[in-house]
Amino acid sequence: MIPSPSDSPAEPAADPGFLRELWYLVLPGTRLRPGRLVGKTVLGEPLVLGRGPDGQPFALRDICPHRGIPLSCGRLEGGEIECPYHGWRFDARGQCTAIPSLVPDQAFDLTRVKVQRYPCREVQGNVWVFFGRDPAAAPGIPELADVDGRHLGIAESMIFHGPLDHAVVGLMDPAHGPFVHRAWWWRSKASIHAKAKQFAPSPFGFTMVRHRASSNSRAYRLLGGVPETEIVFRLPSIRIEHVRAGRHVLCGLTAVTPLGPRETELHHIIYWTMPWLTVLKPVLRPFVRTFLGQDRDIMAKQQVGLAHNPPLLLIDDADRPAKWYYRLKNEYARATAAGRPFENPVKPRLLRWRS
Repeated sequence: MIPSPSDSPAEPAADPGFLRELWYLVLPGTRLRPGRLVGKTVLGEPLVLGRGPDGQPFALRDICPHRGIPLSCGRLEGGEIECPYHGWRFDARGQCTAIPSLVPDQAFDLTRVKVQRYPCREVQGNVWVFFGRDPAAAPGIPELADVDGRHLGIAESMIFHGPLDHAVVGLMDPAHGPFVHRAWWWRSKASIHAKAKQFAPSPFGFTMVRHRASSNSRAYRLLGGVPETEIVFRLPSIRIEHVRAGRHVLCGLTAVTPLGPRETELHHIIYWTMPWLTVLKPVLRPFVRTFLGQDRDIMAKQQVGLAHNPPLLLIDDADRPAKWYYRLKNEYARATAAGRPFENPVKPRLLRWRS
């Protein structure tokens, strides 16, 4: 089935750049250690992240306004960043607090010197940054049900070379598993069978309604009992899988964060309440990295063909989530530009495919 123009991935979103009026997961909180600075480029913007004296994260533009050196090259002392070039200091709000080269009788108003500050929050062990104008008007940071930061088991991040849209579509693709993730511990080509799942609109996205976990996904057997799973996608690029097995819960939070036009970072954070999985963590981590690496490698191969800008086809029903993503993105961009409420374009629907 050839997609209609409104479904086509070749059609640019209403916002030709990134959706900025949303929170993005920038890094797991464990990577932001006290007393250390982390420099990252996110949505094409240079960031320096650190923790203030109260342990809360902050994010500033990673450029010293004096001579342009990245502040992340400096030091974090007493909750303030010291620039490595001339020692200018900035607090967690981006306010300049000291210029060592000034002599006592030189009148200079330090309040005139500021570095751009980005709203920054840590939720359930992950650091999120807002790049737009008004975080109060944006959708809140998603919080996983039945778990908190104490249940965080594994946090992995991996760079994907390719544009955000293709990384997100790969994230929600229900049909690639037996081919991309073919392995003795996950799926085989012979395991393909017909599936039917009910989908429904949910805040700023859609939900695959709770159902029994796929019988051809061997890893679910670790959880015991009869696992049931619900999968949620929401803008800008977040997938949440909530699995219940008896009285225990396993949650996977996956977020694709654009670094630049052709590079993204995928963060995959797994929470669980099963004590035996904590014991198995050193064994499980290599499998998680292998799984993510398979997605990274197939996307790298995809870029070879995409370099020729070919027309792409989306079919029903397997590619319906991808079509929804483009519609959601366009609607959010239009609603934000017009200052009107977001209207979810997704309608309840039963999707059927083989995987």
